[in-house]
Amino acid sequence: MTALPRIGIRLHGGLDPLRCVELAREAEAQGLDSAWFAENPFERGVLPAASASAAATRRLRIGLGVVNPFNRHPTLIAMEIGALDALSGGRAALGIGAGIGAAVERMGLGYDRPLAAVRDAILIVRGMLRGEEVSHAGRVFSTRGARLGYAPPRADMPILMAARGDQALGLCGRIADGLVVSNMCPPGFTAHAAALTRRAAREAGRPPPAEIVQYVPCAVHPEADEAYRTAKTALGAMLPSYWALGERFPAARAAMLRDTGIAPADAAAAVARLKAGEDAADALDDRFLRAFAVAGTPAECRDQLARYAEAGATEIALTLVGASPVEDMARLAPAVGR
Repeated sequence: MTALPRIGIRLHGGLDPLRCVELAREAEAQGLDSAWFAENPFERGVLPAASASAAATRRLRIGLGVVNPFNRHPTLIAMEIGALDALSGGRAALGIGAGIGAAVERMGLGYDRPLAAVRDAILIVRGMLRGEEVSHAGRVFSTRGARLGYAPPRADMPILMAARGDQALGLCGRIADGLVVSNMCPPGFTAHAAALTRRAAREAGRPPPAEIVQYVPCAVHPEADEAYRTAKTALGAMLPSYWALGERFPAARAAMLRDTGIAPADAAAAVARLKAGEDAADALDDRFLRAFAVAGTPAECRDQLARYAEAGATEIALTLVGASPVEDMARLAPAVGR
């Protein structure tokens, strides 16, 4: 039997911060491993919720995943993640990505060099967390003698990178400590990403990224059909925006469909049906469920989580899409050995 990866929950700025704290406490009580806080532009900033959750728990890993250097200059990222790591007693993890291009441009900022921005950010943040004075002449972000005014609690805090395209995955392998895989990326993409980042790391003469954190929507219910309907409803809300992202960034679309058996024409047709108001349970066949969600009875969910472990994921952050995520955690925890 395939060993399961670490299991956590994904929280985000669309949730009330107090609700995030409640769910983080419950995740720890159920024996889950982590809470990852995803920040999207113009939603609630996640640092207050992440900090409160760190203070309200004792064991749970607290991940920021992902933040982008356009919302926060890399020096500010270093300042804040260092403080969060101290608050949590060394339980913090950091994911950095380029963010959503359209949203960055709504801030009046350019988005023509997203990979260069991420590279600059990771190099600046890593140096500052090591207590170094960082002078970095980057293509997007630069520093001159930047140093934290306090002793960082850990010089080896993992810095992960969000990536989907092959160029981004190669950069991740060369400079990051791990990879964050977005929602709507199937296990076939995870296997591809794991292989590519390992190869890039090997060619750069460094150890391979130690972890791959995967985000996946999850619906768990004693009645499998109920879980399937719930998951398809969630996917129906997500698919059109992720598909639209592929118009500008073809790598995002390629990541979505890799090894799913879903042809681009089939995905486009499903998106059109969803936009026309058709119920997701009818517009999305079971291929979409297998590709993009963990759904079913607790035992079925356990088996599906194992697929991601086989693909290379070391940690899965579940977005619990049912009406009662607390009940869902209680159902899932025994099935995954918690």
